[in-house]
Amino acid sequence: MKVFALIGRNIINFLSVIGRLSIFTYKGISSCILPPYYVSVLGKQIVEIGYYSLPVVGLTTFFSGMVLALQSYTGFARFSAEGAVATVVALSITRELGPVLAGLMVAGRIGASIAAEISTMRVTDQIDALETLTTDPYKYLVAPRIVACVLCLPFLVLVGDLIGIYGGYLVGIHKLGFNNTTYLTQTIMYLQPVDVISGIVKAAAFGFLIGLMGCYHGYYANHGAQGVGTATTNAVVSSSILILVTNYLLTELFFV
Repeated sequence: MKVFALIGRNIINFLSVIGRLSIFTYKGISSCILPPYYVSVLGKQIVEIGYYSLPVVGLTTFFSGMVLALQSYTGFARFSAEGAVATVVALSITRELGPVLAGLMVAGRIGASIAAEISTMRVTDQIDALETLTTDPYKYLVAPRIVACVLCLPFLVLVGDLIGIYGGYLVGIHKLGFNNTTYLTQTIMYLQPVDVISGIVKAAAFGFLIGLMGCYHGYYANHGAQGVGTATTNAVVSSSILILVTNYLLTELFFV
């Protein structure tokens, strides 16, 4: 009977977490849509999430584009198809690497920051103080961060796409010996709007997941310093896993 009790307890705990997350998601989305709006808090979060994440996203996509050009050339050279390097770099960056790498980098930086900040407020009873002052924590803490993540991720992905393609261009021209005009022509010729749009849609979805997971784990953090650390770790891990799962689902939706 102890085995069945353990299984039942785990199932109940799992369903409890799913229900709590569903309710939190509903409240978070409704708080983003319905007034009041805290514009100053939103502006601060946009600067923190968007502007200060540019260096890490730019460096990640830049070197990824360079490595992708080298690896693509090595593989295509075996089939005498070196001319496809420019196309592969552009499509890979815009469709997959740009959104996924930007999402993972922002999840590690911003998701952890959001979870640590909100969980600290929970541990120090600041969230209870907001409720005492008749301030809705969902509208003041959750909504601005989710909206800022959804708005900033597409911008970061667009910048990352340009930097990543430029990194592949540098390697192709100066390392692999491609013709400048031919490389640019192939990049522009085979890159379609749906490739860029799919990356932007993925970025918005990833931003929502990052903001939601960071706020959720921070909001329901346990008391104590250990609770803050656990919330931060869970926010990064859960958002990263959801980004990879959602990436596959959106890819299948766009390109199948």
